[in-house]
Amino acid sequence: MAARSKARKRAFQILFEADQRGSTVTDVLADWIRHARTDDRQPPVGEYTMDLVEGYAEHTDRIDELLATYAVGWTLDRMPVVDRSILRLGAYELIWADDIPDAVVLDEAVQLAREFSTDDSPAFINGLLGRLKELKPSLRR
Repeated sequence: MAARSKARKRAFQILFEADQRGSTVTDVLADWIRHARTDDRQPPVGEYTMDLVEGYAEHTDRIDELLATYAVGWTLDRMPVVDRSILRLGAYELIWADDIPDAVVLDEAVQLAREFSTDDSPAFINGLLGRLKELKPSLRR
């Protein structure tokens, strides 16, 4: 698995854990970093993982607003936590991380959904992120 794919997977896991615990992503990230320093079995948290989590944290409200607006027939609360976490990470990368091609963002999000979610989730995630991709120039503020 490529280094950035591993970083995305870890960032997704941090977002997922924060959602499950009702904590902020920055608190969970700090816990992961602290744990990696004290447990030799825990791999270190890489710089790209930190960039993704901190970038998401900076735009959390706007990302949730966009997902709620464009997820036709779904509220954020009704989405499975796994899908919501993947979508949040994907939306951050798609809209604010200019160094990553849009196709890569969508592909990586779909791969995470295939690995961690239901059979219907990859299509849902691809569709919603695809819609955000189409609207991308007007979504940043």
